[in-house]
Amino acid sequence: MSYAYVWEFHVPLELQAEFEQHYGPGGTWARLFGGSAGYIETILLKDRSTAERYVTVDRWRDEEAFRVFRSSFSQQYEQLDRECERLTVGEKLVGEFAECLA
Repeated sequence: MSYAYVWEFHVPLELQAEFEQHYGPGGTWARLFGGSAGYIETILLKDRSTAERYVTVDRWRDEEAFRVFRSSFSQQYEQLDRECERLTVGEKLVGEFAECLA
């Protein structure tokens, strides 16, 4: 069963273009995730009613694939996280999800 995790970000208007370059489907994060066999895709959503709010959905083959990625790429993940920290004024993990394939 595939696995996804969802993050919410609050991004100042003047940093949104740069944020989108890092967090979008072809962005820096997606390229890092793509180094792992279990990665499926990243979806970036911008809230239509709150200009500074974004949501990302990162999809993986299963939770184990994500855990293997985090273990194998922990240094690169932490470095990119530090570099991108300045782009947001707030972020939180919304949750971890399993896809319903009914």
